[in-house]
Amino acid sequence: MTDPNWQDFIEKAGWGAAKTAPLAGDASARRYLRLTAPNGARAVLMIAPPAPDDSTRRFCDISAHLSGMGLSVPAILSAAPSDGLALLEDLGDAVFARVIDADPSTELTLYGAAIDMLAALRTHPAPSSLPSPTATDMAAMTDLAADWYLGQGTANPDLAAAFAQALTPALQQVLTGPRILAHRDFHAENLIWLPERQGSARVGLLDFQDAFAGPDCYDLVSLLEDARRDITGALRAAMVTRFAERTGLAEAAVQRDLAVLGAQRNLRIMGVFARLCLAMGKPRYIDLMPRVWSHLSANLTHPALADLNALVTAHLPAPTPDYLEEMTSRCPRHPKP
Repeated sequence: MTDPNWQDFIEKAGWGAAKTAPLAGDASARRYLRLTAPNGARAVLMIAPPAPDDSTRRFCDISAHLSGMGLSVPAILSAAPSDGLALLEDLGDAVFARVIDADPSTELTLYGAAIDMLAALRTHPAPSSLPSPTATDMAAMTDLAADWYLGQGTANPDLAAAFAQALTPALQQVLTGPRILAHRDFHAENLIWLPERQGSARVGLLDFQDAFAGPDCYDLVSLLEDARRDITGALRAAMVTRFAERTGLAEAAVQRDLAVLGAQRNLRIMGVFARLCLAMGKPRYIDLMPRVWSHLSANLTHPALADLNALVTAHLPAPTPDYLEEMTSRCPRHPKP
């Protein structure tokens, strides 16, 4: 996709005279531009390669579903999914992480609002069009830890299979409940605070194109075991209790699901971050690994994960400064597009 494509697109959408400025992206190939019209109006242009996953079309479809539930997502002003382009409402800069950094006293309010939104989301079934991975599917996703965090690009099929075999029974227990829409990346960098709105609509949602039909607690893990920021044990405990109370789930079951889903998610993230460095030339993700490892280590203390804990302890090195420095030294100087 070339620049004239998106320039023609915004011209046809009536934003041709707008000034453009880059916005922070994520770990994918997507990028974002903020458009500011001469009259001061703003919008966001999302640019994503249509191949291989047609993420713009999925974004538009999921946006319609979430909006229909009364949740706050960027309104789609114009879209050309086959070209990977969408012009979106600008929800502003009040990202949860920045709001809390500027005023730490807001943390309890914002996290509480996010928990309430997750509880409300639970009352709606996931769209039938979303992928619905099995326990075996989800366990297999941890192969990245064996192949990239340990193997640094060299496959370790026996260890990957052992991880999956140890994790699958625990995931089967977690997946016995109903499937809901799981955002997948529900964390403080993807949530916008909109205090002028009411109820769950105060939480603006971004980057939900990778949503899937998942278990109750998947997004709760994303929020409470954030790779990018720490929260206190007291806040975590309060939010777990709040989620259990809002959903009617037993708190012990929530704690078990958090541990199992956290282990699956954090083990996979260790591999994802290693791959982003070693294959994509993005070493900044290395700095996040110690926090993810800390989350994983806490997950593995749950009795349901005893076998997986033994495997991780025996085979995966801790992300010590020396180990991470050696990995960073292998990061390509010229990242892939």
